[in-house]
Amino acid sequence: MSVEPARPGDPAGRPGERPARPGGRTARVRASVRAATLAELGEKGYQGLTVEAVAERSGVHKTTVYRRWGSVEGLIADALELASGEPWPVPDTGDLASDLRALTREVLAGFTDPEAGPVATAFVSAAVQNPAAARALHAFFAARHEQSAPVVRRAVARGELPADTDAAEVVRVAVAPLYYRLFVSGEPIDTAVADRAADAALAAARAGALRTASPPAGSAAKGPPG
Repeated sequence: MSVEPARPGDPAGRPGERPARPGGRTARVRASVRAATLAELGEKGYQGLTVEAVAERSGVHKTTVYRRWGSVEGLIADALELASGEPWPVPDTGDLASDLRALTREVLAGFTDPEAGPVATAFVSAAVQNPAAARALHAFFAARHEQSAPVVRRAVARGELPADTDAAEVVRVAVAPLYYRLFVSGEPIDTAVADRAADAALAAARAGALRTASPPAGSAAKGPPG
């Protein structure tokens, strides 16, 4: 199958959308460009990422990269979209406390790993500076939270938490302190911090503080007058 770069305005050419005909050479080109994007981000960060460098590293012609991905933000958005569909190691220990600790430790490992850490940090840096990258990162995190939510749903089924616990919100609350230290305060972060964040989220969920939002009292729609 021949690879024909999408024209500007073509649905397949918009950053973050899957190609119309996945598989074959088109998929290989996308995978090569994505791998080159990640490698460049890891070595040079968001500020050092260029379409030219990705094209050279991937072996895909620069014109093709520009026409299909448009910009470095398009490259980042596509890389994040691919990542959001990849398997995520969701723990299943039979105990919510252990599962949440495993999740927070996984996040910690992802940002402190010598190879993966700079790439993950570059994604966040890009999102702060570019709306398209921010939307892609938002979608990525939404997918990750939903992939991780079964650890909470299983705990609800076991009777560990209230039936109306918001599973994705428990995951968000568990990982939020890690992101705060990593990207806001710059405070030290280690497994003790990760475990404490998981335990705090568990305590909040058990107390009923992370239940699914319900409409305010009295806001239900009223029927027509009789």
